[in-house]
Amino acid sequence: MSISNVVVAIAMEAEASPFVNQLKLQLDPSFFPTETPFRAFRGRHNNCNLTVITNGMDVVYGTGVDNVGTVPAAIATFLALQKLKADTDPADLLINAGTCGGFKRKGATVGDVFLTTAVANHDRRIDIPGFASYGVGKVESTSVERLAAHLDAKLGICTTGNSLDYHELDSHHMLQNDASVKDMEAAAIAWASEIWSTPHFGVKVVTDIVDGDRPSHEEFMENLGTAATSLQRTLPRVIDYVCDRTHDEL
Repeated sequence: MSISNVVVAIAMEAEASPFVNQLKLQLDPSFFPTETPFRAFRGRHNNCNLTVITNGMDVVYGTGVDNVGTVPAAIATFLALQKLKADTDPADLLINAGTCGGFKRKGATVGDVFLTTAVANHDRRIDIPGFASYGVGKVESTSVERLAAHLDAKLGICTTGNSLDYHELDSHHMLQNDASVKDMEAAAIAWASEIWSTPHFGVKVVTDIVDGDRPSHEEFMENLGTAATSLQRTLPRVIDYVCDRTHDEL
């Protein structure tokens, strides 16, 4: 069956806005429950129904910043896929798009576009028999080797944690995960997608080098605008490619 209904999950508004504006998607205020801060922008692009979801802004802690991390990402993804299925229009594909840190040991440089081959957690350390692998929570992404070649993008595993920085234990587990890139949402989005049996993969643009010599937060803020522009260029090409193709053709 051809792909005709795509969900794009993007955590931060600054990452999503250029893409939403370029494709002239419209805010759908009725998509998510009113109690949630999440936002959905909907429309058609070529022959695909397209829904872009974001985590919205913090209203719980009074900061007003973007909701980031695994909790809002998992809930927003779960609710979006549930909504589409309830409307008898289930998603054919979920794309997690956004920025990431990259590892120079895996050949990543600032501005690189990575498509995920799998995702895993590096900060869920549960040293109890049976729970250790649950904590890592590795989930394979749908195969997108042809798309990667089309985009001239790199392929690799994305490791997820709830902190922008990291310490030695995180570094050990990121290495064990064989990660090429690092973010704060991918593993949670994949988990929610797996619950709804929705094929998924990530499109990640590198803003900072995790194993480099600069603090991650400085490099991230310095390169966020450039990365958002790169996403704006890349995502329409991704949607153009996946629409009307079967999963086996990705």
